[in-house]
Amino acid sequence: MGATAKILKASLCLPGLIALAVSVSAQSPRTHRLEATPETVAYGYYWSEATPALRIASGDVVDVDTLLTNSPTGLRRGGVPEEKIQASLKAVETALPQGNPKRGPGGHILTGPIFVEGAAPGDALQVDVLSIDLPIDYGYNGCAGFVRENCNRSLPSRIIPIDAKAMTSPFAPGIVVPLHPFFGSMGVAPAPEIGRVSSTPPGKHAGNLDNRELVAGTTLCIPVFVPGALFEIGDGHAAQGDGEVDQTAIETSLRGRIKLTVRKDLKLTWPRAETPTHYISMAADLDLKVATQTAIQEMIDFVAAKTGLTMHEAYQLTSIAGDVVITQLVDQTMGVHVKMPKNIFK
Repeated sequence: MGATAKILKASLCLPGLIALAVSVSAQSPRTHRLEATPETVAYGYYWSEATPALRIASGDVVDVDTLLTNSPTGLRRGGVPEEKIQASLKAVETALPQGNPKRGPGGHILTGPIFVEGAAPGDALQVDVLSIDLPIDYGYNGCAGFVRENCNRSLPSRIIPIDAKAMTSPFAPGIVVPLHPFFGSMGVAPAPEIGRVSSTPPGKHAGNLDNRELVAGTTLCIPVFVPGALFEIGDGHAAQGDGEVDQTAIETSLRGRIKLTVRKDLKLTWPRAETPTHYISMAADLDLKVATQTAIQEMIDFVAAKTGLTMHEAYQLTSIAGDVVITQLVDQTMGVHVKMPKNIFK
């Protein structure tokens, strides 16, 4: 077998896939339902000491609700009728108002944490996004972010209709946006010594990646830092451009089915992902240059390890065939990801 053929058997997140599938199927995976309630959300943080909202076995599936990152007051101001504001959002905001010590320091309503049995520091958590549904027929977009001098700060958030059947959103007369829903935030608890971290900046624990590639049918792998991993999910986006330059996408509530599997055989420093067409490395930093260098190095390391190419050759291939993309510019730390097409590996 040629060196590059190895990549077909051992993909970026899924080495040892055949052995893994056998072990998981023997455990008869269960499907758990996890609704978003005041008792099952972590409002604005990832934390090693957070109380689990659900405990599952490795390989189980979770049917999970997530809530948009806005308040009933903000939605009313934008023109959303009272009957269209979700009762679950009202309940969370009533139970966890501004100033509540159980809230913050970030602004995202995250469902979880989910404790995955067997996960330990040094492992990886494989997150398979099986499906994503749009439970409400609207989203919103604010205006701030990277070039905020363009914003009219007197305007409320823009409420944007969502047509789940056509999978489009009309933005303005003659302008229709195709929908590609994904969870902006999927992550695990950071190391205990870091404490309770804001839900806003992404990091090695993943979190608020805002990576528009992570739609249904994709896989995210995250390094684990605490027992049980303590996975959280939220920040639903119906559509978003790379960079997310005004700080928001079409922000909306989502319902999804995710499969969480402990990976003892996978050692990661940063999150990685895989789509049907690409391998993706990711990194974040306060300095965009550092984030870019790290994401590129992560892809070089992956290509070299999985193909047998030298680092010199893997770097050349990343330049020839890879795409370096600014994931987001607006979450305190800046995110970069590198996409490597699968179809070049014959």
